[in-house]
Amino acid sequence: MLALAGVTGAGVARNHPRSAGSEMSSTPRSSSVLSIPASLRSEVTNSERRVKRKDPVAEGNMRILSVVECHETIMCCKYNEMGKLLAVGFIDGSIKVYSGETGSILYSLGDHDTQESHLPCTSINFKPHLESDRSENHLLATYASGRVKLWHMSSGQCLHTSHEARQTLTAAYNQDATLYVTGGSDTKLNVYDTTTGQICKTCEPSPSVTIMDGHRFRVFSIKFHPHDNASFVSGGWDDTVQFWNTTSEHSIRKLNGPHICGDALDIDPHHNHVVTGSWRKEYNLQIWDYSTGALIKNVPQDYNNSLLYCAQWLGKDHILVGGCEANLTRIVDRGTLQTTGRLADLPRGVYCLDNNRQGNVPKFAAGSDRSLFFLDMKQD
Repeated sequence: MLALAGVTGAGVARNHPRSAGSEMSSTPRSSSVLSIPASLRSEVTNSERRVKRKDPVAEGNMRILSVVECHETIMCCKYNEMGKLLAVGFIDGSIKVYSGETGSILYSLGDHDTQESHLPCTSINFKPHLESDRSENHLLATYASGRVKLWHMSSGQCLHTSHEARQTLTAAYNQDATLYVTGGSDTKLNVYDTTTGQICKTCEPSPSVTIMDGHRFRVFSIKFHPHDNASFVSGGWDDTVQFWNTTSEHSIRKLNGPHICGDALDIDPHHNHVVTGSWRKEYNLQIWDYSTGALIKNVPQDYNNSLLYCAQWLGKDHILVGGCEANLTRIVDRGTLQTTGRLADLPRGVYCLDNNRQGNVPKFAAGSDRSLFFLDMKQD
């Protein structure tokens, strides 16, 4: 009973942690919290976006910039390279692209295919921009239906659809956008040629169950190395992070421990460290050395810790995480490993978050139930 375990042809199982109504928030409210200022409660559109008068509160150095009320439960989100656009995928399969500055809706993406299946959009990736093309308009999305779609945002057209015989749960581009890899409810990682949209390699474990050179259960997160177009890592339910090269069928090495149930795997381009977030109470946030796979640190637990769905590096000096049970998003200082800011008392678990990777103190966004929070860190 872990992330998206219940996504079937009938939808999301009600007894699952990521299904609506299943989490209970136990986060106590501090007397020194920062509430949403009245200036943020403004109408943006009549049909889609209203700033909600909510109980969630910001603590420490986390600051709420605005809150957007969406039409459905938020499942995934991603900023583009310039940090100006935020794409959000919903439980009904729809996608909306928001302005990263104002939170206003710029594009809505969907077709007969997504409307008919009515299954969640599970991951979103902007195609890395290359000077030789107009790829800033291209967005890759995966769905629990097994669809993998390449969208042209400004026109709203689907340029290509692949059909995978599984629930497709995650995808990632390499840095020069020549390849992308998908993972999902089976043990296979499909490597696609970006130009043709066709599978050029399938990465999977050896047939022997005594050799752990690939995944044995579903995969929820894939990340290419920021400085190597052929190397990527993946994590999922089998308590391993697998290290891959796109030229090899089997993984080249692994590290043991992380129980990945969402987009909770990230590689730091500055220090070559990997951060992992696990859907468990103990040792749920860990830092590893990419080169050796050695554990560097177990990050101390917050006093009312979450089961983590998402984790990523936030600039050079911080880590950003989100999860359920204690429904919150928190900032962790990389040097002290202490929590310096939190967004607490959220309506449900945080299934997704992302930062815009701009400057030393990036802005970021988090989704909880139907609420999309635009956030940043207060400057000293």
